[in-house]
Amino acid sequence: MNNAPYLDSLNSEQKAAVLQTTGPVMIIAGAGSGKTRVLTYRIAHLIHTGIDAFNILSLTFTNKAAKEMRNRIESVVGLEARNIWMGTFHSVFAKILRIEGEKIGYPRNFTIYDSDDSKSLIKAIVKEMNLDDKVYKANYVLSRISSAKNNLIQAHVYHKQGELIAYDETTGRGKIHAIYLEYAKRCFKAGAMDFDDLLLNTFKLLNNFPDVLNKYQHKFKYVMVDEYQDTNHCQYMIVKKLASVFENICVVGDDAQSIYSFRGATIKNILNFEKDYPDLKVFKLEQNYRSSDTIVNAANSVIAKNKDQLEKKVWTANKEGNKIKVIRAVTDNEEGKLIAQNIFETKMTEQKTNSDFAILYRTNSQSRSLEEALRKLNIPYRIYGGTSFYQRKEVKDIIAYLRLIINQNDEQALKRIVNYPARGIGKTSLERITVTASQEDKSLWEVICNAHLYPQLKNAIPKFRNFVTMIQSFIVMNETTSAYDIAMHVSRSTQLLKTLNEDKTIEGISKYENVVELLNGIKEFTEDDTNEMEKTLGNYLQDIALLTDADKQDDDNDNVSLMTIHQSKGLEYKNVFVSGLEENLFPSQMSLGSRSDLEEERRLFYVAITRAEDDLTLSFATSRFRFGSLLPCEPSRFLDEIDNKFLQMERRAVTAAKQTIGGAHRKIISPNTDREGLRRTIAKQNQPRVIRPPVISDFVAEPMDDISEGMQVEHQRFGIGKVVRIEGDVGNKKATISFDEYGEKTLVLKFAKLRNI
Repeated sequence: MNNAPYLDSLNSEQKAAVLQTTGPVMIIAGAGSGKTRVLTYRIAHLIHTGIDAFNILSLTFTNKAAKEMRNRIESVVGLEARNIWMGTFHSVFAKILRIEGEKIGYPRNFTIYDSDDSKSLIKAIVKEMNLDDKVYKANYVLSRISSAKNNLIQAHVYHKQGELIAYDETTGRGKIHAIYLEYAKRCFKAGAMDFDDLLLNTFKLLNNFPDVLNKYQHKFKYVMVDEYQDTNHCQYMIVKKLASVFENICVVGDDAQSIYSFRGATIKNILNFEKDYPDLKVFKLEQNYRSSDTIVNAANSVIAKNKDQLEKKVWTANKEGNKIKVIRAVTDNEEGKLIAQNIFETKMTEQKTNSDFAILYRTNSQSRSLEEALRKLNIPYRIYGGTSFYQRKEVKDIIAYLRLIINQNDEQALKRIVNYPARGIGKTSLERITVTASQEDKSLWEVICNAHLYPQLKNAIPKFRNFVTMIQSFIVMNETTSAYDIAMHVSRSTQLLKTLNEDKTIEGISKYENVVELLNGIKEFTEDDTNEMEKTLGNYLQDIALLTDADKQDDDNDNVSLMTIHQSKGLEYKNVFVSGLEENLFPSQMSLGSRSDLEEERRLFYVAITRAEDDLTLSFATSRFRFGSLLPCEPSRFLDEIDNKFLQMERRAVTAAKQTIGGAHRKIISPNTDREGLRRTIAKQNQPRVIRPPVISDFVAEPMDDISEGMQVEHQRFGIGKVVRIEGDVGNKKATISFDEYGEKTLVLKFAKLRNI
């Protein structure tokens, strides 16, 4: 069995991890070390050696990762791969809760609330309690509730947690425990769970029902967990319970990439894993297949500064590669221009595509200056983490109708569409329904269906009756119709599709196209033979509700990618720019209060560095607009933590008495300038002047035929050089030029923008 062909593509440590199929195993997978390949072949090998696929549980953090792994496994072992329980924590636990949830009082058709649904419900509760919505902001309250759930603190015991209550009272939010209790009650009454409930309720199920725990312990004889460093306490406890009988548990992760503590993840889960399993076998995947030797070693020099980490030494057999460029800009706007120009020139000289480039930043607000600069050079880009497709209003409206068909107690869905399109059920009527439902301890749907029993609702009875009749007709139709057909029927019979189609404004056309795309997606779901789940409307709604940010990043267009560093985890690009390397921005000011927080910021920087395959550029500004004022900035301490031999300070114009287009009077920062001297120079600048950097249009290209060997030329980026040789056919001629400062470069003449000097 050990001679299976798929093992031949693995290095010795990868192969050893794959072959160790029993007992507790921890695989420490450095950045770019082939983790997915090892996970894939380990599961394939289990099946290849006779393990029933139904007895394998594989937990990931994105559906995209699970799908990719399943496809790879299927290519090795065939259709048996479809029988593996594989998916995100949330999707697998949702599946278990559909089967077992009635034991804890939930219907099988429970709704999954997204963050918008949760925040909407919290806002309603805050209003009903006559609390100040500026103090009890929905985002903050939801974050506190989420943190409690991730630490297994249920709503009915929150008020007994002395430290939590004391903290809430200190911050002037002493009623959070009451909001949490009402929120949990309303979700339960609506037959709804939020994302955190999928974890908490699975724990409750396994903890309170020994027969259920025993069932799944013996079903999942082999448990594998990817990205283990990103697990929270609740996930840790569930996995520990499930694996406690056979202890065939394999966790894969990298402590150096633990960056989600703000979501409840705890690095202790991976650092202390050996304490739970003393006979643990550890495998370290230390060979990086992604990045150049320079990038790998620079990342190592940074992460070595952290105290809390598992020992490993990542290395690569890849070429040394270029040094890491450091750009110093006077302002954040200039920083954006320099990055955009760099991308433009690199595309032209090295024939790269837009999708080869990514710009990473610490906070979303940094994207403004970057976007402006890219637009001015007509460089197409895409921002990750913006409003996702399924969060757009017109899409959520249709989905709300579909959710109500599946679960009539779904309070948030009903509120959204009970008067959309307008049917005369106004705000006053809706408030009366809500109050009545609360007084009667019934769902909104139950109250609307029996409106004739409540005198306060008599004026709206005909309107309620029409709405109920319409929804009931959808429910009946759904019993015999495909998910696509019912969705199309709802879109047409509610007049939503017609109304959007009649709006010929750009915004209206876009909304119509979004609804059509939603319907296309439902059609694709119903015809997808590779997905083992039934093609019901309920399963479709669960499928889209459980999409993660990373699952929404598919894009076939050739765009430069812009995203926060958190969103870049797991991705890789040939050329990466990390912007805003300034104190109080990166590392964040919020992280400077404790060593653990600072170490997480350093891990975040490590993640940013290791996204790059070939070229990495780090940039900072000596001043940045904040709160409407241009404030001075200091370079990030992280720049000092990279070994100087891996860095190259970009040569570019800085403050100077004169500046000419050709650059004859530039003051240049030498690549060897010591960084402490640079800090002192920056500190002396009271009012940094904005200097327009040279732009592409400043350089007028010579005709190709006028460039000849021996000629002295100037390039906008590389400066002055001598043409060594020219080769290639007309229209595709290339010139090899020896530049004074950058050595030999081969440039495509029609793109090079050279000037004869």
